[in-house]
Amino acid sequence: MIRDTIPAVNRAISVPRWRSLLFVPAHVPRFVETAHERGADGVILDLEDSVPQDQKGESRRQLSASVAKVGRKGAFVLVRVNRGLRALAADLNAAVMAGVDALVLPKTDSAEWVAEIASAVSELERERNLAPGRIRFLAQIETPAALQNLSAIASADPRMVAMALGPEDFSASVGGAPERDLLLTPNLSVLFAARAAGLLPLGFVGSISDFSDHNKFREAASHARRLGFVGALAIHPTQVAIFNEAFSPSAQELEWARRVLAGENDAAAQGRGAFALDGKMVDAPVIRRAREIIAMSPKA
Repeated sequence: MIRDTIPAVNRAISVPRWRSLLFVPAHVPRFVETAHERGADGVILDLEDSVPQDQKGESRRQLSASVAKVGRKGAFVLVRVNRGLRALAADLNAAVMAGVDALVLPKTDSAEWVAEIASAVSELERERNLAPGRIRFLAQIETPAALQNLSAIASADPRMVAMALGPEDFSASVGGAPERDLLLTPNLSVLFAARAAGLLPLGFVGSISDFSDHNKFREAASHARRLGFVGALAIHPTQVAIFNEAFSPSAQELEWARRVLAGENDAAAQGRGAFALDGKMVDAPVIRRAREIIAMSPKA
């Protein structure tokens, strides 16, 4: 899988390339066994909502073996932990290990919560002689209260690498249905906060559970890419290929981006900061977009 650098408003940070992150219930062996064959950039071993309460303990006990299985073809390995303190403590004790690249933090509502989890993870890393800071955080935003704290959450700790709206939980928390009108504003809020902090903005405007209409789902993913998102979370294997395609630049985009960068070099040699290409003016914002397209290429 590709580890890359994307431009950020305030700083450039090293971030993974996550076009698709596939949720896998950690208590279902057949899903764990085949997850590495799905083509996702990352696999999220879920200890939270998809796992029945009476099977969480066994899922934790099997987590080390599950991590090894889902990462067999080089996919990033993530673990979604629970929100409640007792369950979270047990999850961290099980999940902070070599082979885990990131933790998915559900129902994140404050920077203080992120900082507390980061402190606990650092303590476990020291105890276990793991590389400090290697395990990153993906924060799921799932309540209206969290929207008021997005900037603080995004910059709460250096472990933060990505943010995503949880469309189903967010819609339920406001008493609505996960429809486009309701989800557009919170998705854009997450997008803006993530970009401002140099994090990966993940998501799309729609219900994550509505995957049977592939054409509709593909359009939602393409729309998200046009808005500025770089990937999304999948709950079904059929969503993976759609996300991988939608969040990758087309051949035409790559050809345009290369022409822009070549034009930039020619203009710089002539002492010019802007130039025309295909009848349109190219300046710094357009060049930045071209660089990001190149960075999104699997061959970059």
